Amino acid sequence: MNYSDFFKMIPEASLVAILIVLFVADFATAKTEERKWFNPLASVFLLLNTFVCLYPMEPQNLFGGMYVTTPAVNVMKAILSMGTFIVVVQSRVWAAKSGKEGEFYMLIVSTLLGMFSMMSAGNFLMFFLGLEMASVPMACTVAFDMYRKNSAEGAAKFILTATFSSGVMLYGISFLYGQFGTLYFADIATKMEATPLAIMGLVFFFSGLGFKISLVPFHFWTADTYQGAPTTVTGYLSVISKGAAAFTLLSILFHVFGGMMEYWHVLLMIVVVLSITIANLFAVRQSELKRFMAFSSISQAGYIMLAAIGNDWASSVAALSYYVLIYVVANMAVFTIISVVEQNNGGKTNIDDYNGFYQTNPRLSFLMTLAMFSLGGIPPFAGMFSKFFIFMSGVNGADINTTMGAWAYAVVFIALLNTVISLYYYLKIVKAMYIVRTDSPLPTFKSDCNTKFALAVCMAGILLFGVCSFVYEWIAAAV
Repeated sequence: MNYSDFFKMIPEASLVAILIVLFVADFATAKTEERKWFNPLASVFLLLNTFVCLYPMEPQNLFGGMYVTTPAVNVMKAILSMGTFIVVVQSRVWAAKSGKEGEFYMLIVSTLLGMFSMMSAGNFLMFFLGLEMASVPMACTVAFDMYRKNSAEGAAKFILTATFSSGVMLYGISFLYGQFGTLYFADIATKMEATPLAIMGLVFFFSGLGFKISLVPFHFWTADTYQGAPTTVTGYLSVISKGAAAFTLLSILFHVFGGMMEYWHVLLMIVVVLSITIANLFAVRQSELKRFMAFSSISQAGYIMLAAIGNDWASSVAALSYYVLIYVVANMAVFTIISVVEQNNGGKTNIDDYNGFYQTNPRLSFLMTLAMFSLGGIPPFAGMFSKFFIFMSGVNGADINTTMGAWAYAVVFIALLNTVISLYYYLKIVKAMYIVRTDSPLPTFKSDCNTKFALAVCMAGILLFGVCSFVYEWIAAAV
């Protein structure tokens, strides 16, 4: 083993350094009553990590192919690191009140380290270790409000589902090892053929990762976990965790199972249609905002994986990465507002609580409206452009005169129709804030500086990432 290879894993090495610094700082100042500097310290380090990921680096193939990274992977790491930065910034008040600020930041950074390792895996063993490295600390963050019944219940469902999905995935990986005699992605890709063992391995592997992304029919844990987890953690689950798992699934499908594309294309088309349609229909019926956003995230997961239906790797990974970038800023804006309202509303997160919200908090209402419009894909906000590129990627290389091509166009058409349903339920929130009248709206309150900064970053992304064409071009150039 060449130990100098560790120094070439710059994004992961910087996260390990951040973990060590946060641990030492937390341990040395554990008995200090006020640590106003702790959140800025963690935030600055994560922002630096984002720039580290953006630094131009050559493709790396380390440890005999166990660790593989490319500019496209580093771009996605930068997007996820930026999203984690927003999560940490807006969590200052809640984390400080919890009394476990240091533990929370270390758990968040640990999950991010696991996601980075998972995305750079060149071997199924490395992939699985990265996945579990991300899942175990995430379960701890879901149960962070340990004395709340909903938090404990949500964590229990998350842990049980994660355990079951990991077992299913390992079962599929064992089929692949039995068929090909190796766990290295490159070696399996050269030997790939549609044997019964390989097909079973594909199905079980896809099912296991489908749980992590919350695709239908592997989504049953999502609403309860999102509702029970602290709002900050729910936001992190809905965007950062989902983005990492979706990118990894796309990469493995193309680079490992590329020789079986006709099989997983059909499987993916069915799952995408079910995810978008069923989640939209269930979202319409929700009265609790975090459960509402849970079904929204399931639908968004379907849109994200729509990119994998296309036949062109470069177009698919560029569209997926861009969609995740826009989804990060839009969804984190929504969860930041939910969090600040929850802190000033006795912990309640019902949609009815937002009735007449515009009367007392017009600025937050306006920002929530922009975020909802972006999630729904209303122009000229960035969400419209992200959906456009996803739809274009879904039919890229598809010939409508062939069976698979016609199916691809049909799936994109169904997804397009579902945007109408999504607009209806996203506008329910806007209707509650602006149109529904109440004699006792939420009182006027001021947000802390961290919340204002996080919302400013999110709004800048929603308004600028779509109209500034160089953002998508930069992502596409890295592929």
